[in-house]
Amino acid sequence: MQPGTHFVFGDHDAHGIVASFTASMPAHLAHWYLEREQFEPVPAEPGLYRLSEPERDGPRRTRQTVHDLRRQDYTVQADIHLDSPLSAGPPRPLRPNGLQEHCSRLAQAAAGRTTQRATPPTTSLASTRPVPPKPSYAPAVTASGGGRSR
Repeated sequence: MQPGTHFVFGDHDAHGIVASFTASMPAHLAHWYLEREQFEPVPAEPGLYRLSEPERDGPRRTRQTVHDLRRQDYTVQADIHLDSPLSAGPPRPLRPNGLQEHCSRLAQAAAGRTTQRATPPTTSLASTRPVPPKPSYAPAVTASGGGRSR
């Protein structure tokens, strides 16, 4: 096994397709990943997980799991028939995901003036809106006897 390996996948005589994790992987995190990929813990063997329903396209599902874990930058070792030829390529060089550049472009676009509206809006601001004149008459208030008294 290569140093720094996080997960190992293979065949087991009694349990079918199994997975385990190494000491370089936190147990709670490995458990979370493997359960999300439809592996269940083997009761009598701590650290060993078996694929649930392996008869339901088990090798393909395991290859997909290997591929998914590698895309998350985990080092995975798998038996040859469980290793996808597409995911077994050389490691890709690390490059930034572009999120910072994308956010920077959005911030610049939000701060700039728009080209969709060449003239400023003609509506006046709420603080400069004219106040309507007071009425010259006194409103008539009539008391009706149907309401509650205080």
